[in-house]
Amino acid sequence: MLIILRLIRESYIFAIQSLIANKLRTILSLLGITIGIFAIIFVLTTVDSMERTIRESMQSLGKSTIFIQKWPWGYGGEYHWWEYVNRPMVSYEEMQELQDRVRGDEAMAFMASTSKTVEYRDKNISNITIMGVSYEYNQLESINIREGRYFTPSESSLGSNMAILGHDVADKLFPGTSAIGKSIKIFGRKLTVIGYIEKMGMDNFGMSTDKQVLVPVMYLRSIMDLRNNSMNQSIMTRPAEGVDAAMFKGELKAAMRNMRSIRPDEKDNFAINEVDVASKNLASLFSTISVVGWFIGGISIFIGGFGIANIMFVSVKERTKIIGIQKALGSKNYFILLQFLFEAIILSVIGGLVGLFFVWLTTLLLADIQFANIEFKLYLDQSNIILGLTVSIIVGIFSGIIPAIQASRMNPVEAIRTGN
Repeated sequence: MLIILRLIRESYIFAIQSLIANKLRTILSLLGITIGIFAIIFVLTTVDSMERTIRESMQSLGKSTIFIQKWPWGYGGEYHWWEYVNRPMVSYEEMQELQDRVRGDEAMAFMASTSKTVEYRDKNISNITIMGVSYEYNQLESINIREGRYFTPSESSLGSNMAILGHDVADKLFPGTSAIGKSIKIFGRKLTVIGYIEKMGMDNFGMSTDKQVLVPVMYLRSIMDLRNNSMNQSIMTRPAEGVDAAMFKGELKAAMRNMRSIRPDEKDNFAINEVDVASKNLASLFSTISVVGWFIGGISIFIGGFGIANIMFVSVKERTKIIGIQKALGSKNYFILLQFLFEAIILSVIGGLVGLFFVWLTTLLLADIQFANIEFKLYLDQSNIILGLTVSIIVGIFSGIIPAIQASRMNPVEAIRTGN
């Protein structure tokens, strides 16, 4: 153990001396390792941060949640929009009929959304998502009311002119004061605020309750035509615990086809979208991004590895006489081999540490970023740090093994005679 520690100490000293004696050559050689580790770990950090955001949003939405909609969710590949554009919108009446036909659901809700300006006295916020929801919506979507309350069943069924504000809407319209009981204007009509929601942030679909206003869907129906294609409408449901998800989905599909009188030889004119499937598709997308990161970073690491190998070959040549003296004094071949191998590893790890430092610095500078409509916080975790160091060590081993073997096999007499 002591000899290993001594070897590491001497190799570290030689590596630092190499850095000091040949600053430009060493820095240029290590630059490839630094860029490579930065590219790989930054991409993996970004992907991991996005996946963390998705997992958190899945906890609020529920992995088994099913959406019946006009449009299917698309993730990469060809999206045949022309096949879907003439489909009818789902309707509130269809949701009610599904509630009568389908058994085994935990809850079923209808929602429709549009974008409007929300006003309070002299303040207004444009492009706010107005969500018309049925009463069961809060059983499928996690609605954390910070102050106030949710709609009652009678308020929902009667379409009362009441609203629940998202965090950002409440914060901008009522800074430093309670919004409860105040009247806001949407569609030129007054609505009474009965609650507002905790700050939630962006979910994996680029949606956020922070910039939403919830109203009873029956109220929305009273002032708008929900069959308009500009409206975003969905029937949400989830199988109850113990109910087979595939059978439940099949029952939904059969009921929708029967309700819409679709013949056996005709395609569905609706889409059944699943949160867990979307999550898997996004995970596949992230895996592809990771491969791209490994490819780009791998090229830089490959070049950096050659740079370190070049440093080590030069180092062996410059220390030929020292190697000869060491062997003449009884140093074993493995001692010389490990000495140069550790030196290569240390040089590679230095390059990797610099790359990791720049990744960490980038996470501090960027903090919250947005990609593909997903807002998330960058976080360099321990696993990626360990991975970066592991890759650096492996590169150091492969870069230094041949020069180290060459040094260990030198004849001591010839090495002393030919050395500088």
